[in-house]
Amino acid sequence: MLELLAVPQGRNYIAGRWVDPVGDRMLTSVNPATGEVLGVAPDSSAADVDRAVRAAAEAWPSWRATPAPRRAEILFRAAELLVRHKEELARLATREMGKILTETRGDVQEAIDMTYFIAGEGRRLHGYTTPSEMPRKAAYCVRQPLGVVGVITPWNFPVAIPSWKIVPALVCGNTVVFKPAPETPLSAAAFTALLVEAGLPPGVLNLVTGGDETGAALVDHPGIALISFTGSTDVGLQVAARCQARGVRVSLEMGGKNAAIVLDDADLELAADALTWSAFGTTGQRCTACSRIVVTPRAHREVVERLADRARRLRLGDGLDPATDMGPLVSASQRQRVETYVEIGRREGATVVLGGERPRVPGLERGFFYAPTILDGVTPGMRVAQEEIFGPVVGVMDAASLEEAIEIVNGVRYGLSASIFTRDVFAAMRAVEEIRTGIVYVNHGTTGAEVHLPFGGTRATGNGHREGGLQVLDVFTEWKSVYIDYSGRLQRAQIDRD
Repeated sequence: MLELLAVPQGRNYIAGRWVDPVGDRMLTSVNPATGEVLGVAPDSSAADVDRAVRAAAEAWPSWRATPAPRRAEILFRAAELLVRHKEELARLATREMGKILTETRGDVQEAIDMTYFIAGEGRRLHGYTTPSEMPRKAAYCVRQPLGVVGVITPWNFPVAIPSWKIVPALVCGNTVVFKPAPETPLSAAAFTALLVEAGLPPGVLNLVTGGDETGAALVDHPGIALISFTGSTDVGLQVAARCQARGVRVSLEMGGKNAAIVLDDADLELAADALTWSAFGTTGQRCTACSRIVVTPRAHREVVERLADRARRLRLGDGLDPATDMGPLVSASQRQRVETYVEIGRREGATVVLGGERPRVPGLERGFFYAPTILDGVTPGMRVAQEEIFGPVVGVMDAASLEEAIEIVNGVRYGLSASIFTRDVFAAMRAVEEIRTGIVYVNHGTTGAEVHLPFGGTRATGNGHREGGLQVLDVFTEWKSVYIDYSGRLQRAQIDRD
């Protein structure tokens, strides 16, 4: 029986073995709720990355030649192991990044769902056949793997997001070098260990932990065929520029500034419940978190009052405590970022309705806690209405009409998720049509995704690729067109026409 907490610390996983890094630099994993040191992991160098990429490249020909249904069988076993170790992995993730246990269980469940779903594609990976324009000639196309894929993931979903990338990459016949966020190396090592336990051959999946230097070495390595990155827009655009300079494919999932519209006819009880979860779940540290609420006039006061009432009753604390509703921010620097933005909002003229400070609750002093915060009187041009905060802060904005509300929703650089609360089907369908985001919800908050639908955004949120759904297969494969002429004579397609 695999013991996740017994996974070797201070080592990378390369070529089928847990190995010491080339240097002696280490990352320290800290529980953001308590300050407890959980363990260490390598702060890997370019030499470590090179070692991992070479191992993946060596393993690729054999893995590529393994029939896709056989690759999928390993991933089905991985899904079973995730089910068996769900609670253990969820508790580790809560200790390492802070969100409450209910949410990390959902994090792991999403990885389970993704692994089962994508493993099923091992018996499909459909190409297609099509009639040729010439007689006695067959025409079809098939998917081909790319090679060695570099996977760079954030800390907020330390199990789910790696699964969105690694599992599709593997079922398509690629090998992987996985570089997780420096805040969550232990969760990444545990997830890697589960995939390995399922039967992945040596070198097919490699783990190198570390910070910016490690990530840069992976992005710049000449043996990488694709970088799949989730993180901030600023860093993602740097990754894209470096990949483009070398002609390397890149898939980006970046920032968001998500908004919910609440019309006067909405079910305000439902809206308040959904927006509390959407704004303050995961302590606001989701790319899909609701950061803006756009309200039409008659609903404004009641929306603010109901939201404040619910947020005021959220209990802050250690995510392992069943009584906790909201955990800490992931780090001191992330809390400082949130504090800076709240102060910017005050200077810009927003009113702090609730929160706006560290909680004054005994027992929380050692953690990176920040109170749920509601800013009212926010206007579209304010920085707090335009820039991603990534914390438990939501701004409330006025709109005189549905048309103005949609304009406000679309008036940012990002385009990940949006929602509308209304009983009017005409208004709902118009919003679905006119909001320029990759995800739109009706009578729900901006968070939540199902693995069999594509996930991703428009504009500065991404570069056109999608994770989840069958569409993710397009990220990790390229198309090969095949023509078989059995006419026994030269046929020249468009030239040989009457």
